[in-house]
Amino acid sequence: MDPKRFQDYTRRLVDSCGRIIIGKDEAIRQIVVCFLAGGHVLLEDLPGTGKTMLLRAFARSIGGEFRRIQFTPDLLPSDLTGINFYNQPAGKFEFRPGPLFANVVLADEINRATPRTQSALLECMEERQITVDGESYPVRKPFLVMATQNPIESYGTFPLPEAQVDRFFMRLSLGWLEREQELEVLSRPASRVLLEEITPVVTLEETEALAAEAAEVAVSRDVADYLMDIIDQTRSSQTALCGVSTRGALCLYRAAQITAAMEGRSYVIPEDVRREALPVLGHRVGAAAGSAAEGEKALRKILETLPVPLEAL
Repeated sequence: MDPKRFQDYTRRLVDSCGRIIIGKDEAIRQIVVCFLAGGHVLLEDLPGTGKTMLLRAFARSIGGEFRRIQFTPDLLPSDLTGINFYNQPAGKFEFRPGPLFANVVLADEINRATPRTQSALLECMEERQITVDGESYPVRKPFLVMATQNPIESYGTFPLPEAQVDRFFMRLSLGWLEREQELEVLSRPASRVLLEEITPVVTLEETEALAAEAAEVAVSRDVADYLMDIIDQTRSSQTALCGVSTRGALCLYRAAQITAAMEGRSYVIPEDVRREALPVLGHRVGAAAGSAAEGEKALRKILETLPVPLEAL
């Protein structure tokens, strides 16, 4: 494994997307981690912060086929998966693929669709296949779903249950720009114009190769024990309603490996685990108060109080 390839790959994607979304290099890097890990991203933030534009820029930068789905209450599962229609001239049924048959799928405002439609998407995310009329079709490789939702507007929405939120590898938030960054955005050409100038900077073959190599990053027993200490603390904490699942532990392990490679190392250190803990586990820790913010607060407290293993001399 050559960590320099991971560093170069990440730099190209961050620079490309950074032309559209200023000052959010860390969020872009986290999406790259998720993409290489084979996971999916839930981007949750206030309206107008650039969620959709960031995901469009990322899709253009990685190449492959891209589809955007605007989720609405009347959207049906077949609108995502596709249908078998009768071709009268040919005298037979033919399958017409839906928008999920793409490398990158943007599920815009996922919480506006009904639970039935949400389940069709989440099943595809987990199983990596789409079943229509009893016949299964594999999804494209690599495959990434990037979903957005507005956390402050609840009228006419169908919030994702905790068990379904757990299927997302990461939950990210962009937040407001700094004053100077926002002034730069105001004075430059429109983002739509800049978006048209973005071309692929990586290939799908390169992505699959690096995703396979990430598993070779070494994780010592001490670091693995530290990771599991974090998981165990979420399960025993009095401020957490539910702990992190085994799926969450696997996601954190994988994210730490990729982060280590991006930092130019062939081994994981505790700082890699801490860096990825909040975006990977934050949405998996349910707070007793019923607030996502309180759940993240409980996780931060665990990270602050838990002893970090030191390197043996």
